[in-house]
Amino acid sequence: MPPVTRVVLAEDEVLLREGLVGLLERFGFEVLAAAGSAPELLAAARTHRPDLVVTDIRMPLGRRDDGLRAAVELRAERPELAVVVLSQHVQAEYAAALLDSGDGRRVGYLLKDRVAEVVEFVEQLRTVTGGGTVIDPDVVRRLLDRPNDPLAALSGREREVLGLVAQGRSNAAIAAALHVTEAAVGKHVGNILTKLGLLPSDDTNRRVLAVLTYLRGGATWTGPSADRRG
Repeated sequence: MPPVTRVVLAEDEVLLREGLVGLLERFGFEVLAAAGSAPELLAAARTHRPDLVVTDIRMPLGRRDDGLRAAVELRAERPELAVVVLSQHVQAEYAAALLDSGDGRRVGYLLKDRVAEVVEFVEQLRTVTGGGTVIDPDVVRRLLDRPNDPLAALSGREREVLGLVAQGRSNAAIAAALHVTEAAVGKHVGNILTKLGLLPSDDTNRRVLAVLTYLRGGATWTGPSADRRG
């Protein structure tokens, strides 16, 4: 039997926090602590040293991006810590900030609406704890539509494949989604990595670097501002 994933959860809305605790425990996660603010999250994560942190972006006291800042701070202390942040709205710069923490692996940026898709949400958490990277499909779609795309050298199909890579999908899952062979997906991924100038090394790391390139072209996190909401 695989080891149980130990989780620290942070969400300031009590009902959603309790719902997430129940959901995670139902699927075999061990919730070590459920925090209601960013300082509580930092304290709980440092005390319990969990495998995974799941946190809302917007948390007291600042209620802007305090949850994200706490997650990035924890990743600076423990780069191997898996972190998934939840947001009410699409903010591509938040995803980029999280991916810039640690080595870019074991991170996820999801919209809160995804929690309702319970099985998929749990699979995404397991992908992140397993070393993967998961970006919400709505963030991916928004980046695909941006002007002055820095990935203009990629073909339409390569952009589509990279978008699915950003969602944390394996080559097999991408092949199924696009109704092509896994070998064809592998070729597209290879072309993407070559065009982005990512030299051969660990393939998982190169995939993460490709996602980082993809996101950095869309936005840069500069910290909180008065009009941002998580």
